Amino acid sequence: MRTGPPVRFFYTRSDGRIVYSMSDPLLTVSNLGISFGDNEILRDISFTAHRGDLIALVGPNGSGKSVLLRSLLGLIPHAGTIAWAPNTHVGYVPQSVSVERSLPFTGTEFFAVKGIRPKRAAELAAAVGIERSALRQRIGLLSSGQLQRLLIAWALANEPQVILFDEPTSGVDVSGQESVYDLLDRLRKERGLTILLVSHDLNVVYARADHVLCISRDLICHGPPRKVLNEAMLERLYGTPVGLYSHHERHEH
Repeated sequence: MRTGPPVRFFYTRSDGRIVYSMSDPLLTVSNLGISFGDNEILRDISFTAHRGDLIALVGPNGSGKSVLLRSLLGLIPHAGTIAWAPNTHVGYVPQSVSVERSLPFTGTEFFAVKGIRPKRAAELAAAVGIERSALRQRIGLLSSGQLQRLLIAWALANEPQVILFDEPTSGVDVSGQESVYDLLDRLRKERGLTILLVSHDLNVVYARADHVLCISRDLICHGPPRKVLNEAMLERLYGTPVGLYSHHERHEH
């Protein structure tokens, strides 16, 4: 199993607390490789993430993006090195969750499974724009956008510095997709969150991501989206010509 260079983390004291320096990596991935039997999924993936970064993972279906997120959670054996800064808490929001309308769980009871008391559940819900009354509903009756916000609130419960999103608007109606991304921007600004998200929406990547990782087993490209995502690179990544959509000026964070 390959290993990368040693990773050093430094700290600064601010207001009597030990905090991470904004300039030091929160996550360093070196020469990551993942195989399932003889099937090589990822090979020689290396990148760093700093506090407050929003990093988008793009690539064709089956290219290993979701597998990469699972490896960062420690769920999959891998070659190479995944090094988190000490005491880093990581939240995770899955690609999509199918909930039966008859499921007899309210939002409050959903949080109680994780040992979260109603008052704290209401605070988390408020942080993501869910009204207290919605917590009293069965989660199967929530709209797709409300359910996604509930999952984001769930991910915030352990006060993470990092949240991994596997296609955060998958299954969310079109009218709710923009509001979910606005929510992620707000949480990142308010909490200094580092966000890694899988997205197939290049408009979102252009408008909101600081960095992009282009993955198709190998790391095809990485860097600021406006610099590395061009028609030639997208054709190399997807294996077919991909039209570039017009995109708005990047949001301020």
